[in-house]
Amino acid sequence: MFPQHWALLRSFSTDRDTLAGKRLERDTLKRVLRFARPYRAKLIWFVVTIVVLAIVDVFPPLLLRSLIDKAIPEASRSLVIALAAAAAAIAIINAILSLVQRWLSADIGEGLIYDLRTALFDHVQQMPIAFFTSTQTGALVSRMNNDVIGAQRALTQTLSQIVANLIGVGATLIAMFALSWQVTAIALLVLPVFIFTSRRIAKRMQVLTREAFDVDASMNTMMNERFNVAGAMLVKLFGKRRRELDEFGSRAGRVRDIGVVTAVYNRAFMLGFGLVASLVTAGLYLIGGLGAVDGTFAVGTIVALSMYLAQLYPPLTALTTTRIDFLTAMVSFERVFEVLDLERAIAERPGAVPLDDPEGRITFDHVGFAYPTAAQSALASLTDGVVSSDGRKQVLTGLDLDVEPGELVALVGPSGAGKTTTASLVPRLYDVTEGAVRVDGHDVRDLTLESLRSAVGVVSQDPHLFHVSIAENLRYARPDATTEDLRRACRGAQILDLVDSLPDGFETVVGERGYRLSGGEKQRIAIARVLLKDPAIVILDEATSHLDTENERLVQRALDEALAGRTSLVIAHRLSTIEGADRILVLDGGKVVQSGTHTDLLAEGGLYGELYTGKFAASPAHVADPVD
Repeated sequence: MFPQHWALLRSFSTDRDTLAGKRLERDTLKRVLRFARPYRAKLIWFVVTIVVLAIVDVFPPLLLRSLIDKAIPEASRSLVIALAAAAAAIAIINAILSLVQRWLSADIGEGLIYDLRTALFDHVQQMPIAFFTSTQTGALVSRMNNDVIGAQRALTQTLSQIVANLIGVGATLIAMFALSWQVTAIALLVLPVFIFTSRRIAKRMQVLTREAFDVDASMNTMMNERFNVAGAMLVKLFGKRRRELDEFGSRAGRVRDIGVVTAVYNRAFMLGFGLVASLVTAGLYLIGGLGAVDGTFAVGTIVALSMYLAQLYPPLTALTTTRIDFLTAMVSFERVFEVLDLERAIAERPGAVPLDDPEGRITFDHVGFAYPTAAQSALASLTDGVVSSDGRKQVLTGLDLDVEPGELVALVGPSGAGKTTTASLVPRLYDVTEGAVRVDGHDVRDLTLESLRSAVGVVSQDPHLFHVSIAENLRYARPDATTEDLRRACRGAQILDLVDSLPDGFETVVGERGYRLSGGEKQRIAIARVLLKDPAIVILDEATSHLDTENERLVQRALDEALAGRTSLVIAHRLSTIEGADRILVLDGGKVVQSGTHTDLLAEGGLYGELYTGKFAASPAHVADPVD
């Protein structure tokens, strides 16, 4: 073993007592039982098969003993046939029960995996945007894969081992005592030496198990971030392949080192078991051999006892560490429940009402807002431990705003003024910290989330497309849309000619995040998706800021179609996007400082005049400010 591996081994010696005073949380066990409740009947049959198999395993040594001590010495052909038939019957029963047990185990285990994964997926889907801005995707995916599988094993594998070991040890000891209490006593007397060592190893194994989960999640996070188009492009453009390899190698090396230490512990355990078993077997040979020479010990009994010794130590040793093994298995459940216990900051109030036939009136009533910190919105273990506990920065302060149905309102202002934040509060991506946001007179917190978000369509500067076909991306807005509906929406979004020109038409796969399409094409697909959704309110967040002149012209025509007859909030840095607005609101410091038409605001001067002179007029292709 290399020196660094020994150093790692020594480092875990300080953690050997980590679980010494740890108790299995009753709440955790109750929640595990609640998840297992739908499988109660199958679990009962699962346990029954385990018990029967454990008892059946006691009989083969007795059959062999009878064959050696009775059938052969007595030359009884009928007894030989009977013993052979019994052995065959036991083998058949064992095979059938093993198959049934495996089916039950798989059915219960896969069902539990399904239940846990869907529960996690649904819960995470309902988390606020702040959760996703703070959480590492790889760490979250690891919880849904590795930890869910570990939780399933905790229920089926650990349960089966405990029951099988209890029954197996009990039945084996009874049979051994019946054959020779002296040999049985020796087998039990030397066991404490092995138990002491195995318990110490088991404690350290749990520490290794938890760290292995954490390190694996960290490695998954890095792969998820680098193995997408944007991440790969960033690495290539900055020429950081060597640094990336070193960082990944560091994480993968930790996984390697943990694997080495785990292998050493397992080997030490097996060597200890083999040593104890060998010593007791030597004692059996001594007592049995001398007894056979003296005529006080039958050869068949010696053979049967040696077989029982081989069956005794594995389950007996496992039982001595049952508590540690069970706590280790529960680590996966605890990690899954950590995510399920995360509070959903954006949740429907009891008695929430649907927003029926929305008109699109938007009201901000003395709204104040501050973004939550990472520490307030995510688990430290899902953020690689890097969370901020700093005070929250106030973004909006006493914001009052009224937008009439069908009105087009443009939001402008310097970076950090609160434009994107203001728009994000309408579909409840975040909740206000003061005041209220209302749609058609309803506080958005009193509306069902589905009906509210169905009434709002958003087109951002970098719309997200899934790695599926154009048709599937469009039907995400309306699954029942017909081909003619798709064509109508694409025609309105000025993208139909392009789709028709593609070899696979609507079945063309757009690639991850839509990277097979240009920026303007992605925007128009996103606009077509909004047209299919047919919302009462449309929010445009820098929808044309990164486009060239030709694409901007096409997208602007598509936007005119999308905004027609709908209430619209437009965040823009281009004059062409805002000069036709019914009203322009100038935000600064989280408040509306100016309001009016383009002409009125230019005549008024002030901040709008400065913005116009510095941005809109001077730089029509100005790059968007950071999200605020």
